[in-house]
Amino acid sequence: MLNKKALYLLSVVSLAFIIYVVYHNFVYDPQAAGFLGHKSNLKRPLQIPVWLNVMYIHVIFACLAMGSGIVNFSRSIFERSRKFHKINGYLYFVSVFIVSLTSGYMAPYATGGKLTSIPFNLLNIIWPGMTVIALYHIKKRDMIRHRNWMFRSYAFCFTNLFIHLISLLCHHAFGLAYKISYILGVYGSITLLLILPSVVLARKKRLFI
Repeated sequence: MLNKKALYLLSVVSLAFIIYVVYHNFVYDPQAAGFLGHKSNLKRPLQIPVWLNVMYIHVIFACLAMGSGIVNFSRSIFERSRKFHKINGYLYFVSVFIVSLTSGYMAPYATGGKLTSIPFNLLNIIWPGMTVIALYHIKKRDMIRHRNWMFRSYAFCFTNLFIHLISLLCHHAFGLAYKISYILGVYGSITLLLILPSVVLARKKRLFI
């Protein structure tokens, strides 16, 4: 389990991002006009009502994955109720798969075309795969490997955050076109989220309790 300082920091970031995502997608721009405005030269027609409904499901379960994941890193909650930890873990598991399935639908319409749809589809395999590995290890009662793979899996809850941070930096700070910035954001995000957890786990004595 995460130490109190790491858990608090990650909880604050997660909660802030969940609030932002819910506000942006359901209050500020429920029709995703700003995001859809960047899509052009699509290979297939975009059925906006269907796409929006899939996006809403995607957003809801992405928030559930982020919220349930961080809760299960709490040692006090784990010690208070292992049954809750288990049920909440399955909620995370289901949420990850629904996020990946909905992402699979939206990937062909991603800004940047195949250059972004391919890494998105790879991510839709890698993320659930990591989550299945984490589940496998807890079934084998290997808590250490379960925790480490859950940490790797949970990192991908921040994919969207990293994509937008990198793309905003490239677009506004370096003046790159939005499409190029978004493509760099996708590749940069996936690369970082594959590497960073392993770097952090190398210092696990300071991170976990």
